Amino acid sequence: MAVELPPIPDPNQLCFGFVCTLPEAANLKPSLQPPDAMPAAPDRRPLTFDRSRPRPAGLPAELRAQKTEVLMNSSSPAPVPESSDATEPPSIIPAASPASSRPLEVLNSTVEPQRRSPLPASFLDGASAFFTGIPAELDGQRRVASDPSRNIEDRLEAYEDIIDSEVGDTTLARARNIEREVGLRQIYLKFEGANPTGTQKDRIAFAQCQDALRRGFDAITAATCGNYGAAVALAASAAGLGCVIFIPESYHTRRTQELTRYGARIVRVPGDYESAVLASRRLAEEQEIYDANPGGANTQIQLRAYGGIAYEIYDELRDAPAVVAVPVSNGTTLGGIYRGFLSLYRRGKTSRMPRMVAGSSYGKNPIIQAVMKSSDRCDDLRPERIHETPVNEPLINWHAIDGDIALEAIRHTGGFASYASDKNMISFARFILEREALNVLPASTAGLSVLLERHRREPFPGDRYVVVLTGKRS
Repeated sequence: MAVELPPIPDPNQLCFGFVCTLPEAANLKPSLQPPDAMPAAPDRRPLTFDRSRPRPAGLPAELRAQKTEVLMNSSSPAPVPESSDATEPPSIIPAASPASSRPLEVLNSTVEPQRRSPLPASFLDGASAFFTGIPAELDGQRRVASDPSRNIEDRLEAYEDIIDSEVGDTTLARARNIEREVGLRQIYLKFEGANPTGTQKDRIAFAQCQDALRRGFDAITAATCGNYGAAVALAASAAGLGCVIFIPESYHTRRTQELTRYGARIVRVPGDYESAVLASRRLAEEQEIYDANPGGANTQIQLRAYGGIAYEIYDELRDAPAVVAVPVSNGTTLGGIYRGFLSLYRRGKTSRMPRMVAGSSYGKNPIIQAVMKSSDRCDDLRPERIHETPVNEPLINWHAIDGDIALEAIRHTGGFASYASDKNMISFARFILEREALNVLPASTAGLSVLLERHRREPFPGDRYVVVLTGKRS
């Protein structure tokens, strides 16, 4: 279904910091405040741009001359109206007004009004970071990596040190208490909440910022509903890159304060997530900045980054498990894990390929629909039928950008897929917290829900089963 793209404003009216001059390193202390804490007064100092930085090879001089140093006149966003129904989540579908006639809203260093959920424990985009920044012991590497005056080799080496120390290598723990409850032995939980911003998104965010730094880009852009944007903003700040994050205007994630804390610029886009992706891609093309959106030219980088999860599972188990269960939205995470195990198998490191299992929100994901209907490809759903809740938001979409890759992985490994209801995901999140002391984002339990439901109907044999939990709940 075609999506009408809102007009992009004149580039000279935007200011995203092509090679922003960062504050002195001594002033960049890692923040220990929670993501929803009230921030300090916004820094309204004008940005300065380093013109001495070499541009990527092959860029014509007449295009380089078009980059001008213009300060942005930031506008204050309108207050978010409170819903008349305290339990009704914001809708992903915008109002019926024409989107094309509404200008994009660009926020400078101001922070949006905080919308606190009336629910006692909101699950909407509720992943949280163990710390909100690069830890103090890596300040030297961060200072080198983010300094555009330093040699590019030194910056890349310093940035790789940060990645090696902070990204990935997450916990794989056997869930013995859950095993006793469900009657299935050797269930392992791969908990991605230990990444810097609390989800698996840090893996692809840091990988793409490293690629952008190596290729000479000065800024990076991506669309998000919260978690991915926080990861890209942190990774970009550590690399000294400007960052532009596009968010659907109907979304009011609590993570926007993290985005501004890391120096990202927020652009509100009329429409849904897919509209934000198209707007971000268009900006990347017109301004020649790095496009970190799924489904683009950098998809292979994203798949390789998620393939690291497969390598880490192999390092612990020394072979492939019988099943790997993953929650899916766009399908990139599952597709990357599959590619990782395929590489291990082809090189003789494992004796088999694991069956890939996918779980997502009931009736709101094209990948699950394609598997259950035995379709050859992921067909788009009808956007007007996709409604978010505080639980299913990380999983739903009408167009799975990397859905065909995930579908191929499920089919080639003899895997399966099914839906998980909001009620089940909340129950499993509490179940994991009570039995294994892991505080996970409910949406990340969709794979576990599907796996155990199949085991209840068709008991699995004794083997090893890995469940990927993609986010930590705040």
